[in-house]
Amino acid sequence: MAGNLLASSEKTYRIGLTAVILTDQTSFLKEWQDYLSNSLQRPVQFIQRQTYEEVTDLLLGGDLDAAWICGFPYVRNREQLKLLAVPLFNGEPLYRSYLIVPTTDSVSQGIVDLKGKVFAYSDPNSNSGFLYPQVSMIREGLEPKHFFSKTFFAWAHRDVVKAVADGVAQGGAVDGYVWETLSRHEPALTAGTRLVSKSPLFGFPPLVVRRDISPANFSALRNALLKMASVTEGRRLLQRLNLDGFTEGEDSLYDGVAESVRILEDAQ
Repeated sequence: MAGNLLASSEKTYRIGLTAVILTDQTSFLKEWQDYLSNSLQRPVQFIQRQTYEEVTDLLLGGDLDAAWICGFPYVRNREQLKLLAVPLFNGEPLYRSYLIVPTTDSVSQGIVDLKGKVFAYSDPNSNSGFLYPQVSMIREGLEPKHFFSKTFFAWAHRDVVKAVADGVAQGGAVDGYVWETLSRHEPALTAGTRLVSKSPLFGFPPLVVRRDISPANFSALRNALLKMASVTEGRRLLQRLNLDGFTEGEDSLYDGVAESVRILEDAQ
């Protein structure tokens, strides 16, 4: 089956991604898809899945040409994947993990204060929404599996924010870029949360491809993304994503994520 799908990729670029944070994501993805199709002079199809694992598996299996994933699955599959482009947020290819609580909690100052509480993660393959908070607890000498009374995966950063704002969770770990973007587009939602702490900077979730991609397809896809910031329609789409553009990115951007992976694996 993978062979047939690879053959069809000569006609259509298939790009995988998880949930987009925009409320009008269906119309946005159609516009972005059309923009890239015009830029590449070939059809583009966005393929959405709920989890990073699903998207990563599709890419590794040859069912996608590129994917927008998190630094965590990228680091774990670096032998098979390579960077296509890294988004620029506030002018840098960087972001942070945010620890949030409901606004009704005016006391908590860090993850250690949430012992015995209900905690929301975003995705088990998310750096900001799972890996970083796990490593934060390990560094504090805590056991993540026994620290909270209950944990659950919301499967989207926006849904982590909503769970915390609604009081379903008493704490949550979320992509700082998503929280900041929601604060612009849906301020009533983030208004129900309080930002407790921020992680160090990490490489922004990248767009990646398999290492066996043809040089021609790699260059075409990368150039289409890199030039978005220099084209009026591209800038308009980037603005809706609250991004400044894309850059080629350096693999060293993900050294911090790789270190967190080592800490988590050593603790297991």
